[in-house]
Amino acid sequence: MHIRIMTIEDYEEVYALWKATEGMGLNEMDDSREGIATFLARNPDTCFVAEEESKKIVGVIMAGNDGRRAYIYHTAVLAEYRGKGIGSALLSACTDALTAQGIHKVALLVFANN
Repeated sequence: MHIRIMTIEDYEEVYALWKATEGMGLNEMDDSREGIATFLARNPDTCFVAEEESKKIVGVIMAGNDGRRAYIYHTAVLAEYRGKGIGSALLSACTDALTAQGIHKVALLVFANN
């Protein structure tokens, strides 16, 4: 498994992963290609994907910050890859990147039915 920075070129595969994740809250404006491109441009070092050896994206985490605290959004791992430490590895990559930016408070957005 390889964890790397997410780019807009990952959008279609990441969006398909989100759509395959039960309980994921998506909306047309914020989660459009343009919306995600804007988010990645503002947060280029705090959004990550997990790839298997074949380069298939099997997990994603996105985080943004206001200079003091961060929020984690749209964290997902494909169902068949859960329980293998991928989510933990994505979270570690994300929190390490936030710490490197001087961010020490992080909140995670979760829906009650997810």
